[in-house]
Parts: sequence; C-alpha cells; structure tokens
Amino acid sequence: MKHYLQFKDLSAHEYTYLFARAALIKHKFKTYEKHHTLLDRTLAMIFEKASTRTRVSFEAGMYQLGGSVVHLTTGDSQLGRAEPIEDSAKVISRMTDIVMIRTFEQTKIERFAAHSRVPVINGLTNEFHPCQVLADIFTFIEHRGSIAGKTVAWVGDGNNMANTWLQAAELLGFTVHVSTPRGYEVDQAVAGVGSADSYRVFSDPLQACRGADLVTTDVWTSMGYEAENAARMQAFTSWRVSAAMMAVAAPDALFMHCLPAHRGEEVDAEVIDGPHSVVWDEAENRMHVQKALMEYLLRGEMA
Repeated sequence: MKHYLQFKDLSAHEYTYLFARAALIKHKFKTYEKHHTLLDRTLAMIFEKASTRTRVSFEAGMYQLGGSVVHLTTGDSQLGRAEPIEDSAKVISRMTDIVMIRTFEQTKIERFAAHSRVPVINGLTNEFHPCQVLADIFTFIEHRGSIAGKTVAWVGDGNNMANTWLQAAELLGFTVHVSTPRGYEVDQAVAGVGSADSYRVFSDPLQACRGADLVTTDVWTSMGYEAENAARMQAFTSWRVSAAMMAVAAPDALFMHCLPAHRGEEVDAEVIDGPHSVVWDEAENRMHVQKALMEYLLRGEMA
C-alpha cells in the first residue's frame, strides 16, 4: 500500500505512468467514454481547510471513476480534537477505500496515514501541495512536452507550493528559480530536498523569470496565515508577476497559478488573463491527474 503525502513519495517511473494514464483518462472524459475502474469504491474526504477546487476535483473525479464519496468537514471530523487522529484513522479506513485529507500541519496527515489501512492522499497541508504540482506538470506536458531540463520560475511566498516544486525538480530533472521576499524564503530542510542542485535563489523576481519556460505563483497570504496579511502585503509588493516578467521569460513561456487568484496582488490581470496563461487547463487537470492517482493507489499500473 502506498500513501501520497508529498511529491517525493512516488518515483520518476511512477510519474511517467501517471501522466500517461491521466492523458488517457482525460481523453475518455472528453469523448464521453465511461471509465469506471473504481466501481463500488468509496473516497473519504476530510477538510480542515476549506476548498473549492480540491473538493470539486476529487468528488467529481471519484464519481466519474464509478465510486462514491463521503465528505467530512472540520465540524464532522475534528481530527485530534473529538478523538485522537490515530483512532479516527483506524475507524475511517475500515469503512472506506481511500482517504484525502486537506489540513494544516503535515504531521497530522502523517499520523493519520501511519494508522490507516487504506491509501491516504495529501489534498494540501501547510508544508506541501503535491496534487497541485502533479496537475501543473501534467499541464506543462500537454502544452510543451517533457519538463525535464526546463526552467520553472517560482515568484512569491516560499510556501507549500514552492516546497513541492523543489521536490518535483529534484525528482524529474528540471530547475526551479525561486524568488521570495526576505523573511519568506524556502527552507530546504522543510522542503525535503537533498541538495540545492535543482534550484537557484534570486533576490530579483525579474531575474528569476529570465529565460524561464514556466512562471508560476500563489497568493501572498495562504490560508492559516491571515494574521500576517498586512505585513505580507507590504513585503510582497515587488513580487507581483507582471507583463515585464513574462517578457523576459522564454518566448513560449507558460503562466500558471493554483488559484484562487487576486488580480493586482500576486499577478497582474493582463498576465493571468493573457495569452501565456493556462490556469483554466491547470485547474481542470487537477481532476484528471487525481483520478489517475486514486486509480493507481488502489489498483496499481493498468494496461
């Protein structure tokens, strides 16, 4: 049994399979061909952090695979409050076939997984967001081919997305240019990467974008950090992805954002709504890669 708690939980070979499988599953979706490989299986979704895209993509995806969904919110589950996380894991995993958790500390999902009898997927934690980067890389492959040897510019907060991009780069053979304000840097130890060989740090976000094949960002204030909002608004002023940044990237560079986006804060409207942007493909692809992921965790590689 495998869990998917951070990007490096799977191998490069497994990602090659998942990307190919997601393409097949997406094609079937677009041509109205049934793909009920998880018939009668049940996904439990536990949300301690609210979400639109995570809920819709997992719920719709599981139904499209022929399965069903149990949706639990903070009030329904209260991981570690109403009962120990370990006990919740033992009970929920006896009644369902796979679990997706969107929560705060990575340690919570790790404790749950350690006592679960079924695969557990990280739908987002403070430290990592592997399903989003899985969708982002799949989207890049759709538009530009292999990401190996390419350059991704990360502009903004050294957050869970940045951490996950570093893991992906180390595993899949591309480079990340990271530019964050002082005090919001990526911590290599938290990111869980073995060396700095797969990323470079830039104090100037414009220079980070120079020659990049993909420019990507996230909100300046992630959920759970609202108390820091005023300070972040001041610190991140120069880290708004602008047309000037896209102009120094590669001529065919793509722009991505995991959404929700705040136009005029972390990205200018002319960028997210412009010709380089693939954010809507990226958002849809969460569903397709997660279908491939759930299928793989429950059934392994399929012909």
